Amino acid sequence: MERTGSISIVVLVVSIMCFNPTLISAQDAARENAARCTALMALNIRDTNVTSAVIIPAAGDLPEHCRVLGYVRPAIHFEVLLPTEAWNGRMYMTGCGGFCGRIINNRSILGENYAASAMDSGHWGDAAWDARWADHNRVAEADWAHRAVHETARVTKELIEAFYGRPPDRSYFRGCSTGGRMALMEAIMYPDDFDGIICGAPAIDYTALCATYGSWLIQVNTNENGKNIIRASDMKLIQDAVMSECDEVDGLKDGLIADPRYCEFDPGILLKDTGGSGGGLTAEQVRTLKLWYDGPRNSKGKRLYPGGITLGSESHWINWLFGASDDVGDEVYYWLSRDFLRFMAFEDDPGESFDVLDFDFDRDPPRLAFMGSLYNSDNPDLNDFRERGGKLLIYHGWGDGGIPPWKTIEYYEAVENRIGGREAAWNFVRLFLIPGMAHCGEAGYEFDPLSSLVDWVENGKAPDTFRVTVSDADGTIKWMRDLYPYPMRTAYTGKGDPADPSSYECREP
Repeated sequence: MERTGSISIVVLVVSIMCFNPTLISAQDAARENAARCTALMALNIRDTNVTSAVIIPAAGDLPEHCRVLGYVRPAIHFEVLLPTEAWNGRMYMTGCGGFCGRIINNRSILGENYAASAMDSGHWGDAAWDARWADHNRVAEADWAHRAVHETARVTKELIEAFYGRPPDRSYFRGCSTGGRMALMEAIMYPDDFDGIICGAPAIDYTALCATYGSWLIQVNTNENGKNIIRASDMKLIQDAVMSECDEVDGLKDGLIADPRYCEFDPGILLKDTGGSGGGLTAEQVRTLKLWYDGPRNSKGKRLYPGGITLGSESHWINWLFGASDDVGDEVYYWLSRDFLRFMAFEDDPGESFDVLDFDFDRDPPRLAFMGSLYNSDNPDLNDFRERGGKLLIYHGWGDGGIPPWKTIEYYEAVENRIGGREAAWNFVRLFLIPGMAHCGEAGYEFDPLSSLVDWVENGKAPDTFRVTVSDADGTIKWMRDLYPYPMRTAYTGKGDPADPSSYECREP
């Protein structure tokens, strides 16, 4: 009797499953999604090999999606993530940092029902500063310079259309640092690829940044024994002195330098024998600090980069300018500049015999022009992007210890001058400078450029303000401000809670 009862229960369950239209519908949908995903393997896309297309089940905040892997010949590897349900009709592509070399996709964007795409820029790299792949390899350099993003965008759109039966309604790109350089390159060279572009802390003049500026930072801080002149242990002293001189220039003492252009700081006040504020640097260290803030020049005093280290970035010098020891060679800028100079900077690669300390500020900057014509995204002619209705949102942190914002400001001003003034420029491009923020962002800083960009592209609502919220490690809000597009600035009214955005107003520069 028990056996018969068990069989009856099984038959009943099977019967319910077989005649439940909801379950049948779900099963059919799952089979259809899997079939649509697998079918992408058979697509004939120009110069492209699709190597994998599989369904990834929903997990946590991420919905079920089709994950597509492949490469555009010869070596641009990509990953495309396609939500199987409730796609919002938008494509979102992510850039990469440093010399790239790995696929880092924004999976969280799937939770907002975007189709997401990313690539490795055309090579594999052991780290973001590994440039061995570029050694006498002009094809790989061109992929990294501009081809990888463009080709991946093309393939992504074809995959989207094949999977959903229609092309994306809108396409967006976001990149920071090297990804910011890629963002501008897209607007300049391939204005039809994206409707909206977010460009963060862009490495616009890549050759001057990594070769000239990077070599300057290392060389002027190297003593005859191969040690750092200014050391990590000196950073707090310098930071406190700068903050003491500059904090209240904006009318508010809040441990934040809102705009370092309004402060004049003389490193000489830190010279030991002056008894100045804080005291404690040697004459050699003071000299180095002055050279850091001023920026690279040749022997005739000609400026080779728009500026030097930004006042207010001192708390973010760790890793960029100092390593685990006081030995030269531990710093990120040393690694970046070294590999760039060896394998990417010049028309003919000098190879591993070349060192950062070998860079000559009279002889070598002109030699960067050939590769600069391939890498640099400093052409201010964005007319084609503007005419097709593209929108460009640029942001940069004033506290960036990796890429100072001077070149970004210079570039925006060049675009404004070329297009015919501020009003004409603001129709399609806006720049926001974020007080105190490190390179590409940092813990505690929250802002949402994508929502602002989508609203601009799809609803015609330009971002007149850019909300930034900064919180402590425990989540307590320290301050919140609405930033205004450059050259306007956000200024404290002189009354009200400094943490409240209503206590600030927009002012002319």
